[in-house]
Amino acid sequence: MSGQPADRPVLLGKPTVGEEELAAVAEVFRSGWLAGAGPACRRFEERFAQATGTTHALTTSSCGAALFLGLKVLGVQPGDEVIVGDYTFPATGHAVLQAGAKPVFADIRPDTFSADPAAIEALVTPRTVGILAVDVAGLPGDFDEYRAIADQHGLWLFEDAACSAGATYKTRPAGSLADLAAFSFHGRKGITAGEGGALVSNREDLISHARKMHTYGIEPAISREGSGTLPIPEFHELGWNFRLSDIQAAIMGVQLDRLPDLLAARRAVAKRYHEAFADVDALTAPAELPDREHPWQAYLLTVAPEVSRDALALRIREQGVQCNFGTYASHLQPVYGEQQALPVSADAFRRQLAIPMHAELTEAEVDRVVTTVREAVNAVS
Repeated sequence: MSGQPADRPVLLGKPTVGEEELAAVAEVFRSGWLAGAGPACRRFEERFAQATGTTHALTTSSCGAALFLGLKVLGVQPGDEVIVGDYTFPATGHAVLQAGAKPVFADIRPDTFSADPAAIEALVTPRTVGILAVDVAGLPGDFDEYRAIADQHGLWLFEDAACSAGATYKTRPAGSLADLAAFSFHGRKGITAGEGGALVSNREDLISHARKMHTYGIEPAISREGSGTLPIPEFHELGWNFRLSDIQAAIMGVQLDRLPDLLAARRAVAKRYHEAFADVDALTAPAELPDREHPWQAYLLTVAPEVSRDALALRIREQGVQCNFGTYASHLQPVYGEQQALPVSADAFRRQLAIPMHAELTEAEVDRVVTTVREAVNAVS
């Protein structure tokens, strides 16, 4: 692959899309069914369930919609408490609030940044109904330990797998690790239709209920295709329009075909970064654990306490390399009100730095990122 001019920025994230996706969209145009929850959605759902090691999948308009629907079909009620891994984009905590419950944030491991099982155990109260565990940057957390806690206390377990397409935990695919899992197809995710999401599970009752609720409270129109009568659905509960369009589902079908190559490309970039920053004392590379496979939705460096992460980020950006903070320590966000201190998550929020990670990075771009980051560390240290 050719390099990129030095005056052109190295992008933090970039989707891999092309003629195959355009051809799939053209096929949907010819079919005449462009709306949501149609034939293309059903085809993708069948394939995505298989890819995630589950038996049922439901496409949704976003991961946030999938999280909300999942909480609703799990029976979350006002006054309930849901334990949530703290280090995550606030969509996770927002879904709990939107479902009427209270998010109770758990501090995280300092290496994987997923919820610490001991922290979860300490937060269980009589009002706790479930655990919403986040795969930070796509790396699954300690799901055997989470399951043991959930079973001991009679709780459900929900995986926020927004970034996790292609990840594994003890050879099991992300998505199959809990009672339910929610995925994102946002533009910065490993596979993407620009926006969208999915809810997966081995429990048919949960997905069937969610399928009604994502179409205002009735079965989608495709379920009535070919009927010899004139079926008129009845609305027995409140629902929403959280459907993915068939245009997006067609794109996702191609993206699923691409997934092995996309993962391989991201893993090659991660390996190069590991090697390049191994001797930089001011930077700690992301952890890789032998019992799980990382999909590298993002590459998060942890900056030494004596170095200003913000000054480092600005210096890197000045050289045309995009970067950003890692993600949020949710308990610090004002929308959630007063929360207990979570020092590990708060420290990660202050010190983590996301550098370019996507399948379209050229060798020249990776070299430029490495050189820029190393020079910036020397400049601000």
